[in-house]
Amino acid sequence: MQRHKLNVVAFLVILIILTTIGCSPQERPMPQENNTAPRVPEEISQGEGKEPRLKVYLIDTGEIKEMAFEEYVAGVLAGEMHNDWPQEALAAQAILARTFVMEFVTDKGGSKYEGAHVSTDIEEAQAWDARRVNERIKEAVNRTRGMVAVHNNKYIKAWFHAHAGGKTSAAKEGLGYEEAEPPYVKIVESPDSELAPPDDANWSETFTKQEIIQAVKEQGKEVSDFNSIEIAETGPSGRATVLQVGDTTVEAPAFRIALDSTRMKSTMIKNISVNGNQVTIEGAGYGHGVGMSQWGAYQMANDGKNAEEIVKYYFKDIEIIKLWE
Repeated sequence: MQRHKLNVVAFLVILIILTTIGCSPQERPMPQENNTAPRVPEEISQGEGKEPRLKVYLIDTGEIKEMAFEEYVAGVLAGEMHNDWPQEALAAQAILARTFVMEFVTDKGGSKYEGAHVSTDIEEAQAWDARRVNERIKEAVNRTRGMVAVHNNKYIKAWFHAHAGGKTSAAKEGLGYEEAEPPYVKIVESPDSELAPPDDANWSETFTKQEIIQAVKEQGKEVSDFNSIEIAETGPSGRATVLQVGDTTVEAPAFRIALDSTRMKSTMIKNISVNGNQVTIEGAGYGHGVGMSQWGAYQMANDGKNAEEIVKYYFKDIEIIKLWE
């Protein structure tokens, strides 16, 4: 009986060895990725495991203010979200706000405003409003202190927008992103809250022909007059990527910015009509649609999801790591 038990043990050991070293390269277990965290940019680092400091150009006053990194994040959070929103939605935004500036400084080295690492100029970086920082904002920042989102040990481009119109966008489609599509950007159904402003969920705006012509010119194109605007191409989420204005074509994301992105709220266009000198565009959602929908985060937080779950829903194959205490 004892010999029988030994034979069984020996057989199992041999079987384990054969399955691990005797399989083909395609069948062999893949090594785990190196989980080394990305470096904190030298420009802002205060030492390993320590909170960085930022020199921030304040667009309202024209001054450069040095502050602790988390103080900057609190101002972004207050500028980008309502300070009475669900705690986990605020926390998700804090993770992305922190990641955004880490990637920004890593990629660009600093702000276009000389002497600053980043600015409160929304055309360059993120909104910022220290006056609206309250205890809920502080709690969300402290709850996620030092936490950033990474893919393959690099900071992600932490894109977010107000309302996805029910579905998020690819980067090239929504932003006109010219580089390769980031592997962590994905198109998902977005549970945008029914409490969102009705004109964010579904909007309609009327422009003059002159406004349309000027927006076309800002893309280096010419159109003197037109009787129609049509969607020439769409992306994988259904957003317009190319518009035909008369006999001229323009890239829809850039056209939206030139025309006024607070009025043409998205490129998820439902209808365009031209009547005399008036052009009416109807669409859904507010923003470029890439990454996290803020109104989607609002709903997910109300449904019991935590910040990490929210961020990982909108970005694929990412890790959320803590860089400092």
